[in-house]
Amino acid sequence: MSYDRYVAICKPLHYGTLMDSRACGTMAAAAWGIGILNSLLHTASTFSLPLCQGNAINQFFCEIPHILKLSCSKSFKSYLGEVGFLLFSICLAFVFFVFVVLSYVQIFRAVLRMPSEQGRHKAFSTCLPHLAVVSLFLSTGMVAQLKPFSNSSPFLDLMVSFLYSVLPPTLNPIIYSMRNKEIRHALSKVLRHVLFQLQ
Repeated sequence: MSYDRYVAICKPLHYGTLMDSRACGTMAAAAWGIGILNSLLHTASTFSLPLCQGNAINQFFCEIPHILKLSCSKSFKSYLGEVGFLLFSICLAFVFFVFVVLSYVQIFRAVLRMPSEQGRHKAFSTCLPHLAVVSLFLSTGMVAQLKPFSNSSPFLDLMVSFLYSVLPPTLNPIIYSMRNKEIRHALSKVLRHVLFQLQ
């Protein structure tokens, strides 16, 4: 999304050639491939750990820190593989984060040079929702994966997991469809009706 916004705002005349179906397919395949590779590495590593405290996790999906809590082996060697894969994931996320930040720095520089107020408003309205969803996902994901094991409550773990796994995919279509006037009008109509019913 950040590259798409970068090309649309900073190189609008080249958008059709830079963001053709082949480029979009390549970017989607690369994102899926990296995600699948990353998850396969973590899955293989966690399956090699012996579990002695049962296999019930107080989450709605298996997160790596919670699986490591159930592990019998507390030796450094047993955690070495998973910690290595976790460091690999952090480095990969950092590279993507730097790419997003650099894209948005270029976007904001281009937007701030625009002479018309309406053009700046339109550009910011297309970029800020994406930036908000990415920030929500990254911040809650980092908290979930990097917080210490010892002082985390199950309810807080569940809420943080919900925030980074359920909320961003749910918010994406809502945020991007709010630019459509008909949807905004229909949503305000529904909200007025709900508020009237509550009174």
